[in-house]
Amino acid sequence: MVLVAAAVCPHPPLLVPGLAAGATGELDGLRTACDEAVARLLEAEHDLLVVVGAAPAVGPFPSGAWGSLRAYGGKVDVPAGDGEPTLPLSLTIGQWLLGRSAAVGAAEPLLFGVAPDAEPQRCLVLGETLAGRAGRVAMLVMGDSSGRRTPKPGYLDERAEPFDDLVAAALRDGNPEALAAVDADLADELLAAGRPAWQVLAGAASGREWQGAVTYAAAPYGVAYLVATWTPAGAGAGTE
Repeated sequence: MVLVAAAVCPHPPLLVPGLAAGATGELDGLRTACDEAVARLLEAEHDLLVVVGAAPAVGPFPSGAWGSLRAYGGKVDVPAGDGEPTLPLSLTIGQWLLGRSAAVGAAEPLLFGVAPDAEPQRCLVLGETLAGRAGRVAMLVMGDSSGRRTPKPGYLDERAEPFDDLVAAALRDGNPEALAAVDADLADELLAAGRPAWQVLAGAASGREWQGAVTYAAAPYGVAYLVATWTPAGAGAGTE
């Protein structure tokens, strides 16, 4: 029972073509990086795929749960389902990314939500528990970094860029301990929605050596987006 691979992606609704109102081309690089990270994740032999992201409460979503992006101006359901959509934005975009990959198998992923205010230690324990759910677990970790890189949509905070650099370094170095040490209060002040999910990854990845690669790091609209992959050290993955 072990984590065998991870991918980290952001979850802006603008990632979905048609929702960007003319800005789709500006996010082509981010979209490509996410697609490549997901494809690499799915190449790893695994028994269970876990998608983790911010949600109103901690816990798994039931089989058949679905999400909608209609609130963001597009008639996009991911995937279309019965009843009301219940998936939060993070897991809706995660499902959308998986749906774009030809490597997706028949097995349904485990969709797991983490509350924005979940304490770091709880996130670490959740990660360890999720990594123990099957013999070989792959994890897609959804979360934006700081939202205060420019005056809009939050406001410019001089702490945001160093914070983003710290998280990017932890992902690039494949360093669970550095992710575990990310300051939850600072992350909240900087609107970094990915903090709880990153620390779930830290818990799931503890006890192994990792090779990391950060394939995208930019803040095109004042929100920092990071894309990264983790593979076990010695498995032939390169770092950037």
